[in-house]
Amino acid sequence: MKDFKKYYTLPATPEEAYIALTNPITLEIWTGDKAEMSTQPGSEFSLWDGSIVGKNLEFEENKKIVQHWYFEGEPEDSIVTIKLHPHKQGCSMEVKQINIPDEAYEELVEGWDESYAGALLAFFEEQ
Repeated sequence: MKDFKKYYTLPATPEEAYIALTNPITLEIWTGDKAEMSTQPGSEFSLWDGSIVGKNLEFEENKKIVQHWYFEGEPEDSIVTIKLHPHKQGCSMEVKQINIPDEAYEELVEGWDESYAGALLAFFEEQ
């Protein structure tokens, strides 16, 4: 199992980034796929039409999102923590994911860089 941590800079306020990450309508706009999301701890979520599924664990409005991402058959929970920090260029999005299966690590890092943070960055740059 591996861990991943990276900072992404977004041209948006932490409040705008939080909405983009938690509002199902906004999620569908920037991901281009069906999304199910609630800010209710304990609720299930689905992104990219089911490519990423899990359970929402914790929310701190405009600051933090904690989720359990499901990897079938894995004994340890993969926990994703996204923290939003004010930054001179808008917002710093700190991503930390623990307990990533070794065989999924490279694809997952590419997904964070291109599909997740990359799509979110493109969304805010178009605003």
